[in-house]
Amino acid sequence: MRQAAVAQWVRQGEDPCVASQNLIEFRNVATRPTDHNGFGLTPANADAEVSRLEAVFVLAPDTERVYPTWRRLVSIHAVSGVKVHDARLVAVMLVHRITHLLTLNPGDFTRYHEIATVQPQDVLAPP
Repeated sequence: MRQAAVAQWVRQGEDPCVASQNLIEFRNVATRPTDHNGFGLTPANADAEVSRLEAVFVLAPDTERVYPTWRRLVSIHAVSGVKVHDARLVAVMLVHRITHLLTLNPGDFTRYHEIATVQPQDVLAPP
């Protein structure tokens, strides 16, 4: 469903992008054993998949503005624990003026009124 949603966005003229953090987290899950909620890919297979993703998506680069934006977000929203990673994605979005986040977990981003979350089924729903 996620791939279909991305394909639909492309057909609508959007230019989907990823942050380096997305690719780093993907590699973590991709190479983690299946009995630990991973995909169980070999490093070589994971690398090939990351290369495929890099060919499909525009990379929103890390810049010197990401950290101070992240720092402001975690302070304003009192973010703690693993949620700091979500705040970093939002910081990348704000720095690059990315307004919409395609996610399976919109609840993780409700505190960030600066962005809008979209679920795959919303993209695929008939107009």
